[in-house]
Amino acid sequence: MDQFVGTWKLCDSQGFDEYMQSLGVGFATRKAGAMAKPNVIFSRNGDEISLKTESTLKSTEMKFRLGEEFDETTADNRKTRTIITCNDGILIQVQKWDGKETTIKRELVNGQMVVTCTMGDVKCVRMYDKVKT
Repeated sequence: MDQFVGTWKLCDSQGFDEYMQSLGVGFATRKAGAMAKPNVIFSRNGDEISLKTESTLKSTEMKFRLGEEFDETTADNRKTRTIITCNDGILIQVQKWDGKETTIKRELVNGQMVVTCTMGDVKCVRMYDKVKT
């Protein structure tokens, strides 16, 4: 988990609009979300992990412990039951709401954080460069 700690800036995004649409995000919010270039900040205090997402559009923060389910309110205002696990250095986040489920996988590849979001057969890949440890 420690390799994720620091600040990451979005540098590339593929399929994000389709992914947001599959989540049920409305048109205006999708267009605004597509314009945002968020920073993701991971920090750790003992076994509690904080994941902040900051952009000009909206900022969110969630605090969690690996392997413990928690209530999350997403940036698009979904109320989910979320669990995050770490398997072979890959963070796997599963959100469940209203009978639906999405998976967000974060892994480090060649110094970049690669975030793969999957909802059914829709997949989005977002790449982040580390800007600060």
